[in-house]
Amino acid sequence: MALSVKSKPYIIPEYSLTGDLLSYQACGLQYRYQNRGALPPSTPVQLWFGEFIHGVMEEAYKTWREDPMAFRFPRGWKEEIRVIEMNVNRRLRAKGLLPPPRLFCPYDETMRTQGLCPDANHPHPLLASQRAEAAINTWGPHLFPLIDNAEVKLKGCRDMVGYQSGVHRAQTYSVTGVVDVISSISLERAEMGNLILHYINTHPDIRAIIDDLSSLNYEIIIDYKGMRRPPMYLSPGVPNPTWKAHEWQVLTYAWLRSHQKDAHRPVAGIIFYLNELIPSADDIGDLKKEVKDRLTDISPTSRVDKQALEQWRKGSKKSVLSANLREQRSIRLIPITEESQQQSLQAFDGVVLEIEDSIAREMRCGSIRECWRQNPQEKTCTACDFKLYCPAVQGKYRVSLP
Repeated sequence: MALSVKSKPYIIPEYSLTGDLLSYQACGLQYRYQNRGALPPSTPVQLWFGEFIHGVMEEAYKTWREDPMAFRFPRGWKEEIRVIEMNVNRRLRAKGLLPPPRLFCPYDETMRTQGLCPDANHPHPLLASQRAEAAINTWGPHLFPLIDNAEVKLKGCRDMVGYQSGVHRAQTYSVTGVVDVISSISLERAEMGNLILHYINTHPDIRAIIDDLSSLNYEIIIDYKGMRRPPMYLSPGVPNPTWKAHEWQVLTYAWLRSHQKDAHRPVAGIIFYLNELIPSADDIGDLKKEVKDRLTDISPTSRVDKQALEQWRKGSKKSVLSANLREQRSIRLIPITEESQQQSLQAFDGVVLEIEDSIAREMRCGSIRECWRQNPQEKTCTACDFKLYCPAVQGKYRVSLP
């Protein structure tokens, strides 16, 4: 009896919009070690706070949804928000993510020693807590009533552009992502006085898309980011790839969402840069430089903000920016059109092809450092665990003992 031969397994590579697209854009070599090599960063400040602020916003929304009338804004930190924070922190600790020192107080009133906090009077509203409180009280009253779905998983399949047999692993790849919030809005039932809808309706490009709709219903794709608003340019005339990649991410979410059965037409994407609500001293220093060099899209317009930023000096602890400016810098609106979605998909295809090319080169030559591109940026490199043997910054960093 003839036995059939089992065919070779056919694996479709899977790429996520945050774990792959944004990570690779930051630095290809770091992406290779952390994402494909499963070597997590030793001090995952960005990773911890990103997970933390997502969890806090989701838990706050669930609490509000159970009884909107009882969940009144503004919420007090110690009495109400602290409970949510500690629940999220326990979940992160179970995953092996510990809060960085001086960013979050993980202790309750029973803790009698100082630990890593300024004193033993726990709990302390440190920077992560200040930002969580500001995010809930600034955007919660306007965002929560608009939410139709939270944490929506999206998945689609695309052809591998530039595929070469024997070089690349597959002719297609899977693109995945998780949308933080999908807001389904009816023009007939739109709430008056909602700040988010005000931003949408006063954006000329988005308003034009809404006016052209044949249906009274549309959707907004919303993404939280636990980071400051990136500048549009790295230097005068040099576009910032991170700024553009965030736009690609939201537009690709919209494309994936539009292929789901229950979807309405997505007309806009919103990114909340939640660190902008309570900027750190480093954040203000960066903004001052970006405003001076005209690298950012949202600069101070009032005389008070302009003067305060000009007079700000390193070492100042208190935020000098008005609540209005911080709010404006924390929200970014992206019009969603067929053309812009196709451009984002083409860009994502290009990034995937770069990664697949790097994988193929590594398989041929066996060298990681020679096959993955580097993108030396001071902040990225300073926080990177692999800088001591990175060819792009060779000799710039030295081993330091604690």
